[in-house]
Amino acid sequence: MKRAFSLRFGFSLAVLLAVSAGAVAQPDAVDRGRAAEANLNLGVAYYRADSLVLAKDKLERAREQNPRNAQVHGTLALLYARLGDDARAESEFNAAARLAPGDPEQMNNFAVYLCGHGKVDAGVQLLAKAAVNPLYSTPWVAWTNAGVCLRSAQRAGEAAAQFDRALKAQPGYAEAAYQYADLDLERGQSAMALRRVEGWLAANPHATPELLLTGWRAARAAEEPLSAMTLARRLQMDFPNSSQTLALASGAAAGGGYASH
Repeated sequence: MKRAFSLRFGFSLAVLLAVSAGAVAQPDAVDRGRAAEANLNLGVAYYRADSLVLAKDKLERAREQNPRNAQVHGTLALLYARLGDDARAESEFNAAARLAPGDPEQMNNFAVYLCGHGKVDAGVQLLAKAAVNPLYSTPWVAWTNAGVCLRSAQRAGEAAAQFDRALKAQPGYAEAAYQYADLDLERGQSAMALRRVEGWLAANPHATPELLLTGWRAARAAEEPLSAMTLARRLQMDFPNSSQTLALASGAAAGGGYASH
């Protein structure tokens, strides 16, 4: 079953204050801080475009220009983790945590890393801490990530509670609805999964291909041919070139993924 966590990119208040404080102390700190932020932005753009060599160059340059920028360290941690360099990844995550201990985005990203490396309890605890942080604008993302983390450890009951919490906080969050329905289906509760998907679709205009495919799989398992046909048609019309539509065409019953933001 393919899963992928939701990672966060953004500047925290603590990071901006650290840059400002340095600028007061040194005349050239403003220029170095601006250069670091420019390279950080380029590094993030290259990271998202899968140009990892260029991302590494820009982010390491940003770290040299402003070693007290927590966002630089946190993004480098994600890059090193993606490159399989766990020692450097953990070092950068810890540096980000020291520089911005209250930054919920850094908590979320470090937790994602921990969950991906089998440290489920530590990851879930950090996600719970991020979710209740008043600076975190999307706590439902952290709760969904916690549910995905628990699913990876076969702790279905605890995962369901996290998805339920995410949907209570943000009923329109498609990723949580998809994860919850996929979990229902995994536990053999196909009728429940179908009701969950159809209920969410009735209240929200914009679906995702993952949610529609899961609904189709649930309808087939629950022997609801009309619902299966309706969901299949919508998937084909709304997302004709998606991998989920290709899976539908081949009759595949593929699983789904972690929250992606």
